[in-house]
Amino acid sequence: MAMTSRRSWPSTGRQTRHQLAFVLLLVLVAVGIYVPVLALPSLSLPPEIPGDEKMIMMSRKFYIKDDSFWKDGNHFQIIGGDLHYFRVLPEYWEDRLLRAKALGLNTIQVYVPWNLHEPKPGKMVFEGIGDLVSFLKLCDKLDFMVMLRAGPYICGEWDLGGFPAWLLSVKPRLQLRTSDPAYLKLVERWWGVLLPKIFPLIYSNGGPVIMVQIENEYGSYGNDKAYLRKLVSMARGHLGDDIIVYTTDGGTKETLEKGTVPVDDVYSAVDFTTGDDPWPIFELQKKFNAPGSSPPLSSEFYTGWLTHWGEKIAKTDAEFTATSLEKILSRNGSAVLYMVHGGTNFGFYNGANTGSEESDYKPDLTSYDYDAPIKESGDIDNPKFRALQRVIKKYNVASHSIIPSNKQRKAYGPIKMQMTTSLIDLVSMADPADVIISANPISMESAGQMFGFVLYESSYIAKKSGNILRIPKVHDRAQVFVSCLSQDVGVLRYIGTTERWNNQPVSLPTIECTTNTSLFILVENMGRVNYGPYIFDEKGILSSVYLDGQILHGWKMIPIPFHNLNQVPNISFEMQHTKKRNVVGQKEPALFAGEFSINTTEEIEDTYLSFNGWGKGVAFINEFNIGRYWPSVGPQCNLYVPAPLLKPGKNTLVIFELESPHLELLLESVDQEDFVCGSYDSKVSQ
Repeated sequence: MAMTSRRSWPSTGRQTRHQLAFVLLLVLVAVGIYVPVLALPSLSLPPEIPGDEKMIMMSRKFYIKDDSFWKDGNHFQIIGGDLHYFRVLPEYWEDRLLRAKALGLNTIQVYVPWNLHEPKPGKMVFEGIGDLVSFLKLCDKLDFMVMLRAGPYICGEWDLGGFPAWLLSVKPRLQLRTSDPAYLKLVERWWGVLLPKIFPLIYSNGGPVIMVQIENEYGSYGNDKAYLRKLVSMARGHLGDDIIVYTTDGGTKETLEKGTVPVDDVYSAVDFTTGDDPWPIFELQKKFNAPGSSPPLSSEFYTGWLTHWGEKIAKTDAEFTATSLEKILSRNGSAVLYMVHGGTNFGFYNGANTGSEESDYKPDLTSYDYDAPIKESGDIDNPKFRALQRVIKKYNVASHSIIPSNKQRKAYGPIKMQMTTSLIDLVSMADPADVIISANPISMESAGQMFGFVLYESSYIAKKSGNILRIPKVHDRAQVFVSCLSQDVGVLRYIGTTERWNNQPVSLPTIECTTNTSLFILVENMGRVNYGPYIFDEKGILSSVYLDGQILHGWKMIPIPFHNLNQVPNISFEMQHTKKRNVVGQKEPALFAGEFSINTTEEIEDTYLSFNGWGKGVAFINEFNIGRYWPSVGPQCNLYVPAPLLKPGKNTLVIFELESPHLELLLESVDQEDFVCGSYDSKVSQ
């Protein structure tokens, strides 16, 4: 790509014009000339800034020059880390940021997931764990610079790469990550809400935001330059010229050619495998930036890696990681640790990957520990934190904050669980207006449900020799049940499971009903693909269902959504019990509930819930969705429970168990993580 037409990073722009106007005003006032204020160009400073601070703000500038970053005229080496507000409870934001400060970081990089903030079309949410502005102001309070990754696609091991799932239900089908006008119109609406919130927080306006990223690793996906240019135009329209707009792509010629924007005011950053020689990649990076405008930056320096269900927990050597970082910092390069603190995939927002085929599906764990230097629980007493801190101290001359101690954890002991609501009872609780009747199954998104579970119901005439059920395309996991509802009220008979990654026919046994046999298929959405060519990841039954080779018609779709992160409960979790029956050893999904008590506020600490002995499901503490468990597959056995979710007195635990409950119906609150359960050879990760 010819780069000669690119000029060096602009040193003038909107802010410079404002500075000249301000100086002119001072000169005119000094010589006693009255000039109407309205006759001068607007200074465009946020109205809440006091007048005596405006002159200070006029000198604030973060820019690129001589292949370096500069902050207020001084060279600035970015030593940053990714930390995601949506993976940490707001009560712990400051704690985790202080730990990043103790590591020696001066910058926080953070994604903005569109789906968290617009869960339904036009419904914008910026409260609770979605209070982005408060998070950014907290970064500012702690003297962090911020690199904001605005998307609209973020990847990040987050459901659908941050896209709202309802985009998949728009007809005609949207072409995500392209210059499709219908898609861009929705992006423009979203950014029209997001970016005005960011404008007062950019560095030249007195805030911490020094750079804003568009898209993410686009060169690994597409090559639509018109799309990238449109995103740049949108960003500039809302944020002006006094902000660095950047892209991030893998450090190869092919990905940089596809993912960079051939305009003069967009900076191209790179990422690459930890341990690769960084400097040849930084030399390549220069070819995709204007002359003098290519400070070497690894915008994702990997401190660890993600883990899927059925794999061994990912670990990387501390000294190797620290040595690799020093190769960048020692020659004045910049780096952002991905991750400095991973956190937790609360709710149903975990992402997934695929292999070469769409069916090669690999969902991510609930834990997003990432083997980062600050662990999921906030712990920093570990070799990786110490090794990275030792290196960073050499290059960040700013004083480091006092190192916080590890947070206390407490084991509250065994919790006796009781079945409260069977699957059939959940079905009876569904609002009839939400039940969809169709000749053929439809996707979850088409049914207006984005997360959780859907129960597909039909009926058939059973053969004495049995029947063969086949579902060619199911996303992601289907449990099959039959029942003679007219005879055995409230009883489902588990038959088998078929999965996206191991799609097998299910043999339906002979069952004698006085009328047609009822067929129930419970489908779980286990997290949408967030990276690669298969991100158009609809959920549910996505094909016809075949019985003995013939299409089975006549379906009901019954939603069992539960509530996601940052949502209010949509199913009652009161401790009301259904008719008692023996549930041990059965495979009918059901809600189980239990309680444990904490005497005083002083006794409230972080804890973990051990699911050893249980099957698979999702858990709620005091109505907060703490995520999925699957100890039989592993490697994650325990779910992290941050202390702010607990309270003095009774604490309620509710789980939706899909398979077989613990033989003694016991769960246990323990004080340690556990990533060594499961077989590690499950086909879910092969």
